[in-house]
Amino acid sequence: MSTTLDHRVRYLQIAFNYDLDLVRRVLPTLPRHPRVLIEAGTPYIKREGMRGISAMRSLWAGHIVADIKVADGAVGEVEMVRGAGADAVTALGNSPTETLDLFVQHCRQLNMISMIDMLGVHDPLVALRPMQHKPDVIILHKGRDEESTRGKMIQYRHVNRIRSKYDASISAAGGVGLNEARSAIFNGANIVAVNLVRPGDPWEGISTSDDIAGMARKFLETIE
Repeated sequence: MSTTLDHRVRYLQIAFNYDLDLVRRVLPTLPRHPRVLIEAGTPYIKREGMRGISAMRSLWAGHIVADIKVADGAVGEVEMVRGAGADAVTALGNSPTETLDLFVQHCRQLNMISMIDMLGVHDPLVALRPMQHKPDVIILHKGRDEESTRGKMIQYRHVNRIRSKYDASISAAGGVGLNEARSAIFNGANIVAVNLVRPGDPWEGISTSDDIAGMARKFLETIE
């Protein structure tokens, strides 16, 4: 498996945010496709810890993203998730520049994919410009608490600005259904992050009561 992503290729990232039982039930059914990334979501990691990532690795040979949102202590946290089996990891874009540089540098040393999440960052270029080491992936993210806010959107206006300066993949995350996935690709993102969502929860994504594998294939077709 390559530990790099090609920004000319369109990827589907499927996020698990609940518990290990759901991972064990669903992950083995998903299409073994090189354009599918599996995410250990932040709530999942907080609930299951590093054993949750290791369990994913035992079930999935492809890319695994540890969405730990590093804010400080980058070296230790990157090493922690690498040891558990992840090959991609996230940091928060509003972290100190020193943290972001250490994060990207250590990801490279460990042959990991560095992803910087711009959740809550008004202008991603302000966070990126001071950095000496540039990330592999920049995430434009509408948070789950923002999904119900009228008029809140993933900020695609930044895509061309970022791409004019950085040779990086751009991920669209937060409230992504099929329509938003189409919009993400139309607006220049090449990674679409989709949450698995339990019935009754207020977020957009793939319902855990649906044919999840079938929906994953439909998303792959949509972003082709």
